Amino acid sequence: MKILITGGAGLVGSHCAEFFSKNNPKNKVIVLDNLMRSKIFGYDKDSVEFNWNYLKQFKNIERIKGDVRNEADVKKAIGGGVDVVIHTAGQPGVPSSVRMPLEDFSINAFGTLNVLEAARKKSKDTVIIYCSTNKVYGENVDKIALAEEGKRYVFKDIKGVSEEMCTDLTGHTPYGVSKLVGDLYVQEYSYIYKMKTGVFRMSCTYGTRQFGFEDQGWVAWFIIATLFNKPITIYGNGKQVRDMLYADDLVDAFNLFINSNSERGLFNIGGGPDNTISLLEFLDELESLTGKRPKVNFSQWRPSDQKVYITDTTKLEESLNWKIRVKVKEGIGELTKWVKENESYFSR
Repeated sequence: MKILITGGAGLVGSHCAEFFSKNNPKNKVIVLDNLMRSKIFGYDKDSVEFNWNYLKQFKNIERIKGDVRNEADVKKAIGGGVDVVIHTAGQPGVPSSVRMPLEDFSINAFGTLNVLEAARKKSKDTVIIYCSTNKVYGENVDKIALAEEGKRYVFKDIKGVSEEMCTDLTGHTPYGVSKLVGDLYVQEYSYIYKMKTGVFRMSCTYGTRQFGFEDQGWVAWFIIATLFNKPITIYGNGKQVRDMLYADDLVDAFNLFINSNSERGLFNIGGGPDNTISLLEFLDELESLTGKRPKVNFSQWRPSDQKVYITDTTKLEESLNWKIRVKVKEGIGELTKWVKENESYFSR
């Protein structure tokens, strides 16, 4: 197979590139990335450049520095055509989308359409995988009844959010809107142009080679801050809960869909009810792993910050026979170990 991975230097993209490179030496993997993650979040040091260099070791991976918004860059990456496009490129931060909505839209909405069109013009047989987000459901998630426990909130009446959740008539933040635009366009290309597309509405995804900042990638950020004595700000009371999805399990779902007979798919994907953790519980787990607890400051809740998000993965499990392999505590341990092993990259 010939596979294009946009945003291939990011967490999800780099794990996809590594998987498909190793899965079959005959695969040709093209990675397209503009390496602007640090710039988006105002970070003055390298971040995903680490992954860009990491992928250099794989002989069947071609790296192209380019932007999904640039037609020439995308055409160069697609070349004479590809079998699969895994579109992970995006502006991933909620606060940054509020600060720069035009940039957010151009990357997430227009960038997605640009990739779709380039792929369609070369080959309608190209399989498209789109990394969507649970933020497309916006504040509708907050209408689910909650109960408050000692260190977490819990859903009272349901085990998780299914694909039946409404995306309309609610606030989303610019990020949620721009990702929903891409989400809908990917679905539409399946219906109108008969392309095989898979939309994956992702929950809290984490894993090794994740570069977290306060605005995005909180799992890695909490670990980095704890290990290197940096203060953490928690917006709200810390009882907000997320289900945790390890990057390798996400890539496994992509692979299952690519090799399935499905014409199209729309899936909520996350760690599910058995892999949840609150921010306060996460700090406890880090203290157990590292013997350290960072200085924590509490601030006001941020707009559209869901108190609980847990994925109902029933549809995905039944459709693709997909199952979680990496449990939350195991995954946190692996990421903590990786950050420790690359101390020089984070303590500079």
